[in-house]
Amino acid sequence: MDELAEWGARADTEVLAAFGIRRHLLRWRRSPSRSTIGRALEHLDGDALDHAIGAYLADRLRAQTGDTSATSPRRIIAVDGKTLKGSARLDQARRHLLSALDHAGPVTIAQAEIGSKTNETRHFKPLLAPLDLAGAVITFDALHSVQDHAKWLAKTKKAHYIAVIKANQPTVRPPLEHDRCPRLPLRDRARAQGVPLYQNHGRHRQPRRPDLPRSEACPARPPSPQGDREDRDARDGLRRHQPRRPPGHPRDLGAWIRGHWAIENSSHHIRDVTFGEDASTVHTGTAPRAMAAFRNLAIGALKTLGATNIAKTTRAIATEPERALPILGINHQPNPSGT
Repeated sequence: MDELAEWGARADTEVLAAFGIRRHLLRWRRSPSRSTIGRALEHLDGDALDHAIGAYLADRLRAQTGDTSATSPRRIIAVDGKTLKGSARLDQARRHLLSALDHAGPVTIAQAEIGSKTNETRHFKPLLAPLDLAGAVITFDALHSVQDHAKWLAKTKKAHYIAVIKANQPTVRPPLEHDRCPRLPLRDRARAQGVPLYQNHGRHRQPRRPDLPRSEACPARPPSPQGDREDRDARDGLRRHQPRRPPGHPRDLGAWIRGHWAIENSSHHIRDVTFGEDASTVHTGTAPRAMAAFRNLAIGALKTLGATNIAKTTRAIATEPERALPILGINHQPNPSGT
């Protein structure tokens, strides 16, 4: 919050007026102090703030991509969690946030505070419920690869999904490794230097991109004529409900999978390194969540405008506060007489 107060101190009266800072009856306009900003953030409605910022960024993203029902590209949405490491105290655990990010950007379109990472599974549906997911592809890690989520996405939200299955999921993994499930033919090949992921190492990799999900290539029984099918075999885990395969080239599947893990670089890394989220010790009330929401707003607003270097852009805004106004869609006409 120190940076917010310092930025306000550098802003001239025209910029403060554009942001709605009122003039004192006996004094010039002045920006709020750090303590005032802190008190305000501590008492914000976190749910309302996240909803407003998510809807705003989703609208900006649609405007940028020219989203229409006939011509828009398929939406790919990642569900991922993040812990605010600096928010812990002796009597208070670290805050944990669960977010939905549109791969286009990526831009955070929904966020919720859920207490701890172990609560992610039960907050999965409440997070996505307000969003229109019809026709979208949802990506998530193995924690959310459960039958209830898969069935809800396909049946209720009319969405597709890419589920990650690990060896420690005994109700799902064995059927997928059954001898009825042969290795699928390789349909596309790519070789590139792996991006040095946040919490990972760069490496060469040559991913396989099969033409069909394994569950469709080797169903437990012949599929029904309908696009969706129900398989009552309890051993088949996620295969109890499989939506129709999302259309697209096999390379799309690889791009969607890689795009999910790229969230670490294009969102979490920026929040931690450029905006110092992990180093922040803000911990009172809703302030940690509110600050995370404002970081999402800053990153999303810049990315929808095509910014490729968030750190460089934010440095420019820090030294010239008036640059922030057009980024947020605020018209600013300088008054040479001063106020």
